[in-house]
Amino acid sequence: DPPALRPAVPVLLLGVLHLLQLGFFFRCLYALKVGWRVCWAKAEEEDEQRHMAFISHDISMLRLFETFLENTPQLTLLLYIILRTNKAEISQGLGMGTAFLCVSWSLLDYHQSLRSFLQDKYELSLGSSIIYFLWNLFLICPRILALALFALLWPHGVAVHFSLVWLAMFLWVSLQGTDFMESPGPEQLYRAVVAVILYFSWFNVARGRTLHRSIIYHGFMLLDSTLLGLAWLWGRAPEEEEHSYLIPVVSAALPCYLLGLGLRVTYYKWLHPNVQVRQEGRYDEVDANGGGDGVELRSFLEPHLVNRRMQWLAQTHFSLSQPAEQHFLNGAAAV
Repeated sequence: DPPALRPAVPVLLLGVLHLLQLGFFFRCLYALKVGWRVCWAKAEEEDEQRHMAFISHDISMLRLFETFLENTPQLTLLLYIILRTNKAEISQGLGMGTAFLCVSWSLLDYHQSLRSFLQDKYELSLGSSIIYFLWNLFLICPRILALALFALLWPHGVAVHFSLVWLAMFLWVSLQGTDFMESPGPEQLYRAVVAVILYFSWFNVARGRTLHRSIIYHGFMLLDSTLLGLAWLWGRAPEEEEHSYLIPVVSAALPCYLLGLGLRVTYYKWLHPNVQVRQEGRYDEVDANGGGDGVELRSFLEPHLVNRRMQWLAQTHFSLSQPAEQHFLNGAAAV
């Protein structure tokens, strides 16, 4: 937490807020307070803008954690209830569609927030942002559908499935090694949270090229989701007609996932900022075909206002960047 926040709120209270999934809400309120001070120039504007940047990066990460620890499981449960009762209100349909969009948006926002730590002036263009958003959407939708269909026949089996996959992801994250927290205990908690995210979506935690890890992960997720869908097709009664409309939906899930993978390849092949960087003889990202001395992070006049956890994640994602012309807060995440 920023030093200015610590005297105002006890550490124990902050821990309780995060435990109750209120950390994101609290950070948003605090950001509004700082933003009000900036608007009315009640403090040094430059210092407050740096402070606002700190809070912005924190909010982006907390939004991502809240999305996959709370919103995505609730979305899966809502879809299961709709399929179980075989009826849906208009409000439920709108809420479910909005929830899918919010999950993909949180991933895009998190990625853009990480990029703001780079000195390189290259940002995601509008087209790159749209493709990034869509490929996450097309990968997450079939995953949640497969989980809901599996729960439709074996509700208790979902708990077993989650435990086994979560454990596999937790071991995978531990083998890759992370250095996110200051002590071993919180570090294990961070790995446990990342394992929950990986149960639904890709999340990079290790430095270096992500190509092979991404292939392994998406191959596993494709196989796992396919098996869940086939288990539903195999377990449903042949005479059951109330869910017969789901058969074409399930049949479209695999092309949807493959479309998501295709859009991801398209993004990294033609729309990634890395493409523009290569044209100038430099390298921007971990998936670049070249080397570098390490990421060049944006410098702040007061080092204690740098969000060091987001900085570490930026180094994890963007470890091959070369120095470039400095700009204050690339992407204007906080200002």
